[in-house]
Amino acid sequence: MQTASPTAALAGVPAGVQAMGPWIGRRQLFVRFAAEAETATMYTPDALSNELDRVAARSAYHSISVSGRDPLANAAFLGAVFGNRAAPLPLMLDCDGQRPEALGGLLPHLALFQVTLEGSPADAFVERGVNSLRIAAAAGVEHALVLSPEEKTTDGQLLRVVSQAHLASGRAVIVVHPPDGTAEKDRRWLTFMEQAAALHADTRILLRLPRPTGMR
Repeated sequence: MQTASPTAALAGVPAGVQAMGPWIGRRQLFVRFAAEAETATMYTPDALSNELDRVAARSAYHSISVSGRDPLANAAFLGAVFGNRAAPLPLMLDCDGQRPEALGGLLPHLALFQVTLEGSPADAFVERGVNSLRIAAAAGVEHALVLSPEEKTTDGQLLRVVSQAHLASGRAVIVVHPPDGTAEKDRRWLTFMEQAAALHADTRILLRLPRPTGMR
């Protein structure tokens, strides 16, 4: 009996500018899995592949970003999309790293795997995200950890995450986006960067691109 093709609810395939991480400022196509409150369109793998090919041929883009609400919950769908036909542009997966077991089939198709941790995540949350980085590193895929702390997040908390990420992969790019408005007026980030760079050489501080320009 033939197995039904997986489908997924997407909040469209918008064009925009990446708001976070090492590819910040790049013009991308965004494959965004819809949250419960968003208007969604159901896509089959063939329909999404055709849509990406069509839109990518109409204008100049750097890459495709797969993001939105828990994209790795749809790993079977993504595997059917990108496993059967090469993406028309370099492919980036941006997620919170909480499903490391779902990565295996997708890593061969990725140009960048990005784990984004926002706020002050719990230790178990960080551990799973760092484990996802470790898996990407072992597969030889370019990988990044993006930290977007809130104002109450301490330097000590951030430095512990940087240290864990370094132990998982010395080749990771670590990007820290200070809370809005703090980097311009708070010299703490100079001290933080001195400490962070001593733990992991490729640590960067970048201002997050706000909406409507920035997307993820």
